[in-house]
Amino acid sequence: MKFRWILAAALVAGASYLAGCTQPTPSHPSGKAKLEADANASVAGFKAEDPSLQGMLNQAVGYAVFPDVGKAGFIAGASYGKGEVFEGGEKIGYADITQATFGLQAGAQTFDELIIFLRPQDFKDFKDKEWALAANLSGVFIKPGAAATSDTSKGVVVFVRTKGGLMGEAAVGGQRFRFTSLAQAATQPSEPQ
Repeated sequence: MKFRWILAAALVAGASYLAGCTQPTPSHPSGKAKLEADANASVAGFKAEDPSLQGMLNQAVGYAVFPDVGKAGFIAGASYGKGEVFEGGEKIGYADITQATFGLQAGAQTFDELIIFLRPQDFKDFKDKEWALAANLSGVFIKPGAAATSDTSKGVVVFVRTKGGLMGEAAVGGQRFRFTSLAQAATQPSEPQ
């Protein structure tokens, strides 16, 4: 039992350290170009798997796409990824995602995540401060018709598309996000390649 608590504390500390050492904005111009290409491919992949998704995106106030989130854990777990944020179909900034979990889980996986905001206040909250998904919220695995049958009553819908690996849980509740606008990103210094 003591080992589990030590492992959990180490993973939480590691996820916190990783989030604190990085910015949502890629540090190199080539990183920005890669993230943009990956985000576009991710959205295209979600739409290909569920054509009804386009209707929800048309109604959305905004959305954030994270094309490559890595997650690993055994009893305790952590995940991290970077993404792009869109409003009215135009990119307005970058965001990153972190999560530390403790409980019944084992494995490692990479996945895409698409968060769709249907109410202006939820999207404003996401952009204005560090934001977290409610602990009771789960992601919907993308499949044909998933968007058309999703519960939109909470104002935020999260879609997940597994890319590789196997993980014994699929909760997205408790994820934390940080947003950086394009204007803020332009003032951040780039690191030399």
